[in-house]
Order: sequence, then C-alpha cells, then structure tokens
Amino acid sequence: MTQVIEHGGGVWSIKVPIPDNPLGHTLVHLLDTDPGPVLVDTGWDDPDSWDTLAAGVAACGTTVEDLHGVLVTHHHPDHHGLSGRVRETSGAWIAMHAADAHVVRRTRAQEPGRWLDYLATKLAAAGAPDEHLAPLHAARASGRTRTLPGLNAALPDREIVPGELLDLAGRRLRAIWTPGHTPGHVCLHLDEEHPARHPGRGRLFSGDHLLPGITPHIGLYEDPDDPATVTDPLGDYLDSLERIGRLGVAEVLPAHQHAFTEPAARVAELLDHHEARLSDLRTLLAAPLTPWQIAERMEWNRPWEQIPHGSRTIAVSEAEAHLRRLVKLGFAEAVPGGDPVTYQAV
Repeated sequence: MTQVIEHGGGVWSIKVPIPDNPLGHTLVHLLDTDPGPVLVDTGWDDPDSWDTLAAGVAACGTTVEDLHGVLVTHHHPDHHGLSGRVRETSGAWIAMHAADAHVVRRTRAQEPGRWLDYLATKLAAAGAPDEHLAPLHAARASGRTRTLPGLNAALPDREIVPGELLDLAGRRLRAIWTPGHTPGHVCLHLDEEHPARHPGRGRLFSGDHLLPGITPHIGLYEDPDDPATVTDPLGDYLDSLERIGRLGVAEVLPAHQHAFTEPAARVAELLDHHEARLSDLRTLLAAPLTPWQIAERMEWNRPWEQIPHGSRTIAVSEAEAHLRRLVKLGFAEAVPGGDPVTYQAV
C-alpha cells in the first residue's frame, strides 16, 4: 500500500501506522516552507511508526534530520507521540495550542498513577460496575502506569496562536482554534490557491476535527487537579464546526482516512448527527439513568456487549459530554440524592 501521497503545491501526506487500532494510521502531512520542511503531526510513538515516518519523509525528498518544525493539531498520542524523537533527531521546534500544551506539561509532571486513580473515581461516580473498575485498580497496583502512551512526547517550545499567520516564510498558514475533540485542538488553514485550481479558500489541515467518514470522539475535558471545572466540549465542538463550515475551503486534508472536498456538506452531516444523538438521549432520559446506563443504551458502531474495556470508558465520557450539553441547554438535570448520580429529562 502506498504510504506517501503528493497533494501538490509542496504538500504530502504520510500514512504512519497506529499499532493495534482500527483507525489503521495517522496521516502526517509534510509542508515545504522556505526555512525547511515542516510536519503537521507526527504519529504514534512506536518503532514501526518511526520507520514508516522516516521512510515517508525520505520519499518526499528530504530527511527527518532536515525537518524545520512540527505543528501539532492536538496532544493525542497518535498525533504528538513521535514529536520527541523528531526533535531529538532534527532539532526541530514543536508548536501546539496553549490549552493542549498545558495538558502535555501536566501529564509529564504528574505521578503516572494519578490519572488511573482519577479515572477510576470518575467512572465509579458515573455508575460503572466493579468488573469495569477492576482492571484499572490492577494496573495501578502493578505499576503498569509507566507504559501509558504519550509520556515520551515532546514538551512544546512554541505556541500556536489562533488567528495569526504562522511564522513560516513562503507560506500563508493560519491556525483556527477548534476545541471539542481536545481543549486545544487547532485546524491549520493553508490560505493559498489550490494547486488544481479548485474553487474555494485554499486547503485545511483538519486534524481530527473534520473527518470524511467518521465522527471524532467528543468526551469530557479531564483535569485531575481541577475537578470543579465544568466544561462543555460538545458545545465547543459544534461551535467550532460551524466556524469551519463558513470558511469555504476547497479541500480538507484530515489526519485520518483521506482528503476530501465539499467540507460544508460534511459539517452539516456532523451537526445533524449530534442533534439526533441529543434528541435520542432526551428520549432515553424519560426515566432516571446514570451516565454508565446512558452509554449502555446509546447507539454505537457495535452492540455494547462487543465493545472492549477501553472503548467503554471512552463511550461513557462521550455520553457524559452529550449529557452535559443537555443540562446546559436546560433539557436535563441531575436527580437529587443519587449515588451514583442519575439524570432525567425535564
């Protein structure tokens, strides 16, 4: 299978594999600039992924050693994972939005087991059964927390400031803040004529924000050190989608699947999808349910019984994000006195 695709105008994509993941690969993009080549994302921290990235960069006519910088769309390990090794090899700078840079610094500074403790407590409060919590407690007790992904990712040394042209001579690249998938997710707008002269305002490196055939995960923004903060990631995502839909780009270069055109139509599909989910959730909440019970009853890409442990945790977080949106809109509320807490439509 071809690992490198040339998109024209000094832009390539490299299919960097994600081990043991149904997504298959991350599309790492390489952009020619006057000071040198720049990557958009890096891929998962894995030996095979590194070899594929290095071979792909070579197929684009350069080397990892010659990379000038890395623009990270968001902090997840399939995007930011190899940034540390890229910087070690090339000396490239690493840039990220401040909100996600904060997550990276927090993760590096914390004792690794802190996250598992927080996650287990949060899932218990959401109504998760003991058999779901047991593997988290076992991992904490065994010390396997040192293998959590993302711990080797680079601390960013530059900030991506939304709205400003990035300091990349020879290119017009502007960041657009698109929170939702993560608090600091950014899309990068290459505001230049499309090389095939497609109508529209250039091209968009969309990260995970806008994908052609799948819906990105929208879960709660977690901060173990600030549990009192109440965020609305789904509301953030929907607002961000509408901003991107109005941009009018000719082509989208996402981090998964494939490049595509007509982004406004895809934005409309995603807005409709989440509106339908919120409507279905209001119907489910005719009787009080815990977040875990809500997740069990929501529609996923497979029956709940076939969803593996880690994906169930993600599903509960996504259910909570939709639930939090309903509460903010005044369509649901917590039932007083429940332990774990239950919610009901109003």
